[in-house]
Amino acid sequence: MPEAASAQAIRAAIGDSEFDRDTALTAREPGVYDIELSAGWTIINAVNGGYLLAVLGRALADALPHPDPFTVSAHYLTASQPGPAVVRTETVRTGRTLSTGQASLFQFDEQGNEVERIRVLASYGDLDSLPDDVRTTAAPPALPPMDQCFGPEDGPAPVDGSSEIAGRLMLKLDPSTLGWALGKPSGKGEMRGWFGLADGRDPDPLALLLAVDALPPTAFEMGLTGWVPTVELTVHIRCRPAPGPLRVSITTRNLAGGFLEEDAEVWDSAGRLVAQSRQLARVRL
Repeated sequence: MPEAASAQAIRAAIGDSEFDRDTALTAREPGVYDIELSAGWTIINAVNGGYLLAVLGRALADALPHPDPFTVSAHYLTASQPGPAVVRTETVRTGRTLSTGQASLFQFDEQGNEVERIRVLASYGDLDSLPDDVRTTAAPPALPPMDQCFGPEDGPAPVDGSSEIAGRLMLKLDPSTLGWALGKPSGKGEMRGWFGLADGRDPDPLALLLAVDALPPTAFEMGLTGWVPTVELTVHIRCRPAPGPLRVSITTRNLAGGFLEEDAEVWDSAGRLVAQSRQLARVRL
């Protein structure tokens, strides 16, 4: 087998991928963890909110008696920067099927003062223990085949450092939500696409926390440009995703007072709704 083809055939495994290494924490003492936030998950020098959620999600999975996030609500207080950070967790309650905890991520400012970047309240359980019944009116988004969608590699070369995260993701966006990239936004608050990790690692619950905040903002297709910082993000993990690429659909129905909401659905390769989220974000008009 040619060397290039062999390299493409190698897929990173869950637990042994760049995403796992960059979200790994070192326990300093019970409930306190150190981490080096990677510059590889930044957008214009700010660390991506979904990556941060995965970091805190991993810390809580270690601190709580249950393994899987069921619901995670995060408030983004200040922009996180690549570099050292400390995560502190607290167990709020433990029960037979659910445990609840909170976690905060801290960094130091230029004056050496500790600054809280993000605070999370989450409930954890065991996804493998859930019943199989499904009663829903939701349907997977209708996406063109992946080879008819477009990713960052199909557009102009980005400015160095403007979106390091793009090189770590497999993103293929629905052309009908890409008018903004051609200077002709549709005016609709919609963004849809295929999602995965660039090294081929299959999705798990922590990767779902990343997926809900990985696509370009819906504000772009509404004719707005610039940074759209997250204020609050709540994610519901519904089941463990099957191997393979995910389909992500995000919609915005209301922009008012300089804030908009983004409602996301994530569907796995088996056609199951595996995650939902709602985000409140600020728009710089």
